[in-house]
Amino acid sequence: MEFGMFHQFPSLPGRSDAGTFAEAFEQIDAAEELGLDVMWLAELHFDPQRSVLSAPLSIASAIAARTRRIKIGIAVQVLPLCHPLRLAEEGATVDQISGGRLIFGVGRSGLPRTYDDYGISYAESRDRFVEVLDILEQAWSQPAVCYDGKYYRFHNIAVAPKPVQQPHPPIRIAAASPDTYPAVGARGLPIFLNARHGSFSEFVPAIREFRAAYEAAGHEGRGQVYLRVPTYLAETEAAAREEPRESLLHFYREQTERLRDSMSRGGTRAIEGRAERLQRLENLTYDEALAGQVLIGTPDSVGEQLRALQDELGLDGILAELNCGGLIPHAKVMRALRLLCDEVMPKFH
Repeated sequence: MEFGMFHQFPSLPGRSDAGTFAEAFEQIDAAEELGLDVMWLAELHFDPQRSVLSAPLSIASAIAARTRRIKIGIAVQVLPLCHPLRLAEEGATVDQISGGRLIFGVGRSGLPRTYDDYGISYAESRDRFVEVLDILEQAWSQPAVCYDGKYYRFHNIAVAPKPVQQPHPPIRIAAASPDTYPAVGARGLPIFLNARHGSFSEFVPAIREFRAAYEAAGHEGRGQVYLRVPTYLAETEAAAREEPRESLLHFYREQTERLRDSMSRGGTRAIEGRAERLQRLENLTYDEALAGQVLIGTPDSVGEQLRALQDELGLDGILAELNCGGLIPHAKVMRALRLLCDEVMPKFH
């Protein structure tokens, strides 16, 4: 199983941007030293109270220059907001600087507000996503790009550099809307699942549909599934439950507000069941959150939870969000990272 840490470079009241970057890079350096498989970087825009990670490929390049072993993942690059040729150049450059350690996660994002701010219609996001991904794969794997789409048209454009990894860096797609799962399966790419609330078993039908489409299309293997999940570890169960309380509740309050804003902007078609999700989030208690889609406890109990998830969902890896909500103190995030790497990872590697 692949172990990664999902990082948002979270902002905190009273802390400078420089302090945010310094703490984040200290955690990244520790992950490299502790043997973590992947550091995953979010892409978040125009929300300074939440995050300063708006340019994940720039951060990925910095990580590549200061590390030698750990893989660098993007989770996820929001493709409809990007120019495909520029993205191909920058992604390949990171792959070159890192010596072939880039994993390129892509998605559409469920935040219509970001599209509004960029002046791009969210209604166009699905078609734009497909075009950018098609062009990206071609730019990385072929001598030149020739493409005639609705939004982009290119004729015989050679993109340089090419990535180290051939035909291109591994690509994974964030899946959320019901029709995404079979579409990604047919394309033969791995998927990300984003834990939110409720029961992990709710993912089972979608994973089954994804893997059925993957097999029907004739791809080798079973189709890989990776889970981004709020995660926290401490030496005792009591500490593991109480220390992330404020941060985790803050996370769910933020999710409630983003979902409400998304619905007000007409984004309800992007993910079915948003009204129901909103109602569940508005009434969520901390005990319910701990009983839901989280991995929280001692290393032993988190290992047991993860083993059960591996059996139930057929997981190939996790993106552990060790500071879900962004309010957990730096020293405690560092401790949780050490416990994950030293005491949980060896049981699965």
